[in-house]
Amino acid sequence: MEITLQNVTKVFQSKKAEETVAVDNLDITIPSGQLTGLLGPSGCGKSTTLFMLSGLLRPTQGKIFFGNEEVTPVPPEDRGIGLVFQNYALYPHMTVKQNIMFPLENVKMDKEEAQQKAQNIADLVGIGHLMNRKPKQLSGGQQQRVAIARALVKEPRVLLLDEPLSNLDARLRLQTREEIKRIQRETGITTIFVTHDQEEAMSISDEIVVLREGVTQQVGEPQLVYDKPDNLFVAKFLGTPPINFFDGRIENGRLMIGDANIAKYEGEDQEVKIGIRPEGFRIVERSSFKVTVDLVETIGRDTTLIIEKPNAEGETFRAIVDSEERVEPGTELKLSVRPTKFHVFNKETGEIV
Repeated sequence: MEITLQNVTKVFQSKKAEETVAVDNLDITIPSGQLTGLLGPSGCGKSTTLFMLSGLLRPTQGKIFFGNEEVTPVPPEDRGIGLVFQNYALYPHMTVKQNIMFPLENVKMDKEEAQQKAQNIADLVGIGHLMNRKPKQLSGGQQQRVAIARALVKEPRVLLLDEPLSNLDARLRLQTREEIKRIQRETGITTIFVTHDQEEAMSISDEIVVLREGVTQQVGEPQLVYDKPDNLFVAKFLGTPPINFFDGRIENGRLMIGDANIAKYEGEDQEVKIGIRPEGFRIVERSSFKVTVDLVETIGRDTTLIIEKPNAEGETFRAIVDSEERVEPGTELKLSVRPTKFHVFNKETGEIV
């Protein structure tokens, strides 16, 4: 089920007649059968977008289509959506089976058929052996699976997930996001996943939509958006550790940071912002980019060098190098930059040069 949002805007009005534009002229197409992540910081409009897709909120202007059908005026119960909230919203007095069967009972489905469907979907999400337990007897991850099963049992056209992993600990988040991806692949349901966690979105999504203050910043495959950000905001938002930024310039076909020649770069001579991913640095024997290491962090195979006062013009930054190259604090190094790991942005507009 392909989903299209045409020039969708949502404006909230306070009692003081003050207007807040939560979503501003959103114009995107969500591919059929894929898992799309709506990603952005708090207040960017991603949950508002999800609630407009579900029918819980009505757009101030614009249209929403499920396939060729316009659903903008259609109430939530008639849209064929499954919605999973951040807080699970399970009925505490009901068993797992009763929670999953609840939507089927509402549509007066035959009891035996409803029980069989509930069991099948519970087996799919890995909780088929927990059908007689109540929510308080389940872990957070198991409760989330019950909520997903309840949304899926109706065989919805679209599955909407509103920050479904935010209440889980780190290990459970990892396990549950893998399960969500597996379930989506097996069912083939068009799924929209809202999160502010960029690592979560990058790992689970076929495509991500990056939002800022209600405006689309970039849409694409996660790795492509990471490798080729359209603007400074997207480059900053994606990546852990975050991208390093330097004041630099394009000068005579070269990209310069202070006196250091970073790379050949064709373009009009100008002052620019240069973004370099932490994994984009290499330790070399010859380079004009010289730094002194202040701190060293080693985790697994990676060693992160923290340079607080680079000799070249710039702020504190991080460089990730192979841990086999042992480096001590106070060491002076020469660095080069991998060609695909730096980005050049207009200093005024923040757009990619």
